[in-house]
Amino acid sequence: MTILSLHATNPLVDGRQSEKALLVRRGMQALLADLRHVALPEVPLSSGRRADMLSLSEKGEIWIIEIKSSVEDFRVDRKWPDYRAHCDRLFFATHPDVPADIFPEEAGLFISDGYGAHLLRDAPEHKLPPATRKALTLGVARLAAARLTHAERMLGPLPGGGPEEG
Repeated sequence: MTILSLHATNPLVDGRQSEKALLVRRGMQALLADLRHVALPEVPLSSGRRADMLSLSEKGEIWIIEIKSSVEDFRVDRKWPDYRAHCDRLFFATHPDVPADIFPEEAGLFISDGYGAHLLRDAPEHKLPPATRKALTLGVARLAAARLTHAERMLGPLPGGGPEEG
């Protein structure tokens, strides 16, 4: 399922994310860019799960960031341990109104205010097997390219009414 919506003001919002979750995501995107990571939201995984955010470092390290917008959001979602099979490091990200002590020690933790984020606790490393890393990296590249192509096609015809003449 695509996360692009042609009719929404924000094409990366599909209606499942709360305002707080989008705020956390925006702050995480800013921090990850500063860390020289590229990040994609709403990434489907081979297990059938969907990661809130997946980032790829310059060295190829893969992080999954699970965004939690409230205590209740964390308590009802128990699928997060499954994400470990798809990343080198697993993090939670939340905002300052959610108590940090509810999040398990076996995952990293970021606090985001919408403009940036701060690492409260690093995540333990559990390196992916090479074949899994390759498949996941290829899948992320294809997903990013497909989203970009879709977004460009929705912009309409090229300036001048058609393809450039050679």
